[in-house]
Amino acid sequence: MAQPPFQQTIHNLYSEHHGWLFAWLRRKLGCTQHAADLAQDTFVRILASRDAALGNLREPRAYLTTTARRLLIDHSRRKRIENAYLRELTLTAEALAGFQSPEQILATLEALEQITFVLDGLGEKPRQVFLLYFLDGLPQAEIGQRLDISERMVRKHLVHALLHCQQTLDV
Repeated sequence: MAQPPFQQTIHNLYSEHHGWLFAWLRRKLGCTQHAADLAQDTFVRILASRDAALGNLREPRAYLTTTARRLLIDHSRRKRIENAYLRELTLTAEALAGFQSPEQILATLEALEQITFVLDGLGEKPRQVFLLYFLDGLPQAEIGQRLDISERMVRKHLVHALLHCQQTLDV
């Protein structure tokens, strides 16, 4: 039974040039597995295109190398995007390494949002004292040294900040 013209053309192109394309890709890529994959992908792309010009090819190797080069470019672009995504994912994972679950991450974000809301409208010094004491866990004496204020002022700012928080939450 005779094959349709397109199938016959593809069969001839494959049988006459696959070995050459594979060898060319192997030299170019330096990897037998990648070369074999790309050679197959080249013929798959040609099959998918159903290019009518296949019957009139004067330079089939030029056509194959152009198709293979385009696939290499596509692969390179996809790899760059994948690598950028993996880098960002790694950075995010490292930043969130102390958290065990998405629920804990959400709870922390909600708590930070609540703290931001409660501290809104509080003066700069009381806010700094509150954050250094409750979030950083610094003792009052060290807070006083950092902010160049007395321990008594640190306590006064803490009381002011706590009263502000209570009033904000009661509203």
